[in-house]
Amino acid sequence: MKQVNALCFDAFPDTHFRVEDTIAEGEVVVARLTINATQQGAFMGLPPTGKHVTVTGITIIRFANSKIVEHWNETDILDLLQQVGVVPVSGQAGS
Repeated sequence: MKQVNALCFDAFPDTHFRVEDTIAEGEVVVARLTINATQQGAFMGLPPTGKHVTVTGITIIRFANSKIVEHWNETDILDLLQQVGVVPVSGQAGS
């Protein structure tokens, strides 16, 4: 997890997470997020584009004995790749 985070923060050093919603029940917490960042470093083989992106995600964390024991994350990477220009947006010319 630390390695994945390091790769993302190296590529998007100005990353800002906005928590839109949280739900907590028992040992599980769910957060719906909006992520804003600018691609200033290489990401998945793509050189820096300088493009600003806004993507959404959902994180689910389960705690036991005050420690994170499970973590799931869903982030709209397709949307991110479309915003930096790697994947064409459906309906655009040339797609």
